[in-house]
Amino acid sequence: MTNFFDDLESRDPKARERALMRRLPKFLAEISQTVPAWKKRLAKIDLASIKNRGALAAIPVLRKSELMEAQAKKPPLGGFANPVLLQGTRYFMSPGPIWEPQAAGPDPWGAGRAFFAAGIGPKDLVHASISFHMTPGGYILDAGARATGANVFPAGVGNTEQQVEAAAAIKATAYAGTPDYLKVLLDKADELGLNLSAIKKAVVSGGALFPSMREEYRQRGVKVLQNYATADLGVIAYETSLRGKPLPGMVCNEDLIVEIVRPGTNDPVEPGEVGELVVTNFNPAYPLIRFGTGDLSAILDEPSPCGRTNMRINGWMGRADQRTKVKGMFVDPKQIDDLVKSARGSISRARLVVTRKGTSDAMQLMVEPSKGAKLDMTKIASQLTAITKLKGEVILSDALANDGKVIDDQRDYSK
Repeated sequence: MTNFFDDLESRDPKARERALMRRLPKFLAEISQTVPAWKKRLAKIDLASIKNRGALAAIPVLRKSELMEAQAKKPPLGGFANPVLLQGTRYFMSPGPIWEPQAAGPDPWGAGRAFFAAGIGPKDLVHASISFHMTPGGYILDAGARATGANVFPAGVGNTEQQVEAAAAIKATAYAGTPDYLKVLLDKADELGLNLSAIKKAVVSGGALFPSMREEYRQRGVKVLQNYATADLGVIAYETSLRGKPLPGMVCNEDLIVEIVRPGTNDPVEPGEVGELVVTNFNPAYPLIRFGTGDLSAILDEPSPCGRTNMRINGWMGRADQRTKVKGMFVDPKQIDDLVKSARGSISRARLVVTRKGTSDAMQLMVEPSKGAKLDMTKIASQLTAITKLKGEVILSDALANDGKVIDDQRDYSK
């Protein structure tokens, strides 16, 4: 196995930057003619002048709230895609809702590099435990594993006992899925007396890989590396290792322009300063130019000791807005607002509190009743599950703070 997925990963950083910036003006001119929403959005921009990051900053950041609004007005993709290049492909829906199309090609989300960095290749059989239903997570990991030549068992989610029996029977050598579900599988295997010791490697995404969790996996013989991905863009950055040990930060994927901007603005910040992660891709079918992920991160100045020369980021450092990810699924403040509205005036305020319960994410919906209203907590819990596709406890509150906070993420990401 070679050191890198391809020669692009070890390019001179200045050569990479020149290559990206040479492509940019032509790409912007192309999508301004083929993608209606970008034709309108770029109409007043001198596209020929967008030859460096400073000039790129003249284009306003496209945030998810704007994209969701455009999609609601003109479903499913709000005019931000070239339908000619999406014929015969898949459409996905993430919580919000927000729609994402699958681009053409064998690895359209660029996940192959993350699997290669984790040591996964043609000799591996990957047990993929992530949803293949509605959202693209399963397809992202499936395509990435197969891009390295590995075989994949698309296990999906749930049916834990059957998953363990399957992984033991086929002697899966690697796992792909959310960080915490691997522990669920390993613990269930111990309970059933089944052997999953063939699993030595894992690529995880869709949630936080806490240091204590990574250490537990190491002690159980599994080397785990995580990647940072979104349904809109695919894999943005991924962990690498040196002599078997994970390295700090994440290496940015090739063919992406990654920026960090001051939250709520279009302005790039200095390297090392925490801000919102903004990404530009070169996907002609679904181009996203200065797309604000809503996630916080920072650029690391030093190149990775693994030999990959692309920019590194400090991984996921929280949310620039209140939209947050629970058990691999995004929960949006609008969903909580929809729940409150469905109560027809009986709920004055509601706040979703996200915590950790053992090694899993947990949700508590704090509800403050309107004056004189009596709330059916069981019904509200059912509505919460129906709207977010996640289960949570509903707790009555006498008085929630009037501070505008709808989602309160109380998880400690340092442990």
